[in-house]
Amino acid sequence: MDFKKLNNGIKMPVQGFGVFQIPDAAECERVVTDALAVGYRLIDTASVYGNERAVGAAIRKSGIPREELFITTKAWISEMGYERTLQAFEASLARLGLDYLDLYLIHMPFSDYYGAWRAMEELYAQGCVRAIGVCNFEPDRLLDLCHNANVIPAVNQIEAHPYTPQTEAIRIMQELGVQAEAWGPLAEGRNGLFTNDILTGIGRKYDKSAAQVVLRWHLQRGVIAIPKSVHRQRMEENFNIEDFVLTSEDMAAIASMNTGCSTILDLHAPEEVRRLYGIECPA
Repeated sequence: MDFKKLNNGIKMPVQGFGVFQIPDAAECERVVTDALAVGYRLIDTASVYGNERAVGAAIRKSGIPREELFITTKAWISEMGYERTLQAFEASLARLGLDYLDLYLIHMPFSDYYGAWRAMEELYAQGCVRAIGVCNFEPDRLLDLCHNANVIPAVNQIEAHPYTPQTEAIRIMQELGVQAEAWGPLAEGRNGLFTNDILTGIGRKYDKSAAQVVLRWHLQRGVIAIPKSVHRQRMEENFNIEDFVLTSEDMAAIASMNTGCSTILDLHAPEEVRRLYGIECPA
């Protein structure tokens, strides 16, 4: 497993596993158990996913030493604000059954995320979390936070895939020393990603699937990716991307897939923001 060194010196695995949209506890525990058996050590969840308890159960039963794991969770919009975020952190930690987190993230750039950031800086100073960061912060908001924070975010988790490569946003993150992490790294399979002619054509050269080509593309761009699958065979396939290298021509061909817009989550759309504000965290 390769790692990226974050801006505070800690190492984060470059290949992770996400558990978005797996709310059923039994299924989530099985899926995380399989992911850990395959070799994943970065597990990404969130309070709003409603599956932190299941993730924690799989971690405990795995027998893998805690120090070998990198566990991420996130505070939702309704958990923003200094006091609320402190309470949300304790609740997430209790549901996970852990003594500390490796990475704690602000999930959305809405509500009182400055108050939340002060709480997260405090948790970081106390050693309760090894690194803190944000999700879905576009360059303007990320720059503003960096200019006003005592601790620069270690990670910004964003929608990134061949249709929405986020090239300029990632360049700015690199300038700031913020590690880019891709959610939806396979575009949730939308727009025919798995059968795309460019990706399948590249894959044939290396005897790899379109998904493996995309995950290798993320790796070569220096972006951490957290694909999700409920099928162990697909997990193994997604994890097996270290034995080939894309050429500059391959990378250029994938760059031509850029649509110039978000294809999963448009945070500029008022109806989307209204929808997000209506989502509450499970108790």
